[in-house]
Amino acid sequence: MKLIVALGNPGKDYAKTRHNAGFVILDEMQKELSFPDFQFNKKFEAEISEANIGGEKTILAKPQTFMNNSGKSVQAIMDFYKITLENLTIIHDDLDIALGAFKVSTDSSAAGHNGVASIFETIGTQKIKRIRIGIEGAEKKLERQMSGCDFVLQNFSEEELSAIKKLAVEIIKNI
Repeated sequence: MKLIVALGNPGKDYAKTRHNAGFVILDEMQKELSFPDFQFNKKFEAEISEANIGGEKTILAKPQTFMNNSGKSVQAIMDFYKITLENLTIIHDDLDIALGAFKVSTDSSAAGHNGVASIFETIGTQKIKRIRIGIEGAEKKLERQMSGCDFVLQNFSEEELSAIKKLAVEIIKNI
């Protein structure tokens, strides 16, 4: 069984923010893979969709705990389904990657991402497969006049959101 967790913040106010790039990708993957609609699961404090990919049960999850407490939701799902670290993938935004690109990493630091840090702290390791979604890149950092914390809470433009959504098909190949 696989668990694919996207990081973001719940609620309409955050739906199109850069910090919710993970949720945007997971919503696109859910459609692309014909998974059922997400349903809120109180026990996991997450929206969940379950189906099979290549004959293997797969859970898509969007924690509803707010970014800084994502680990609580991830741990609850892993414990209930007895999911191993090797079968866990986290999808999240990354300020250091250009918009419209992504990188796959394992055993790398949280690099200041509080949602990732919460998961590392809760499950006790950073040896997790992560798909890091580019929301800015180094060249954009020079142009903006706000902190990274403020920037990630800004909405994507429609053009930027479209670029993020297009990544879903490529990301599916890396799951």
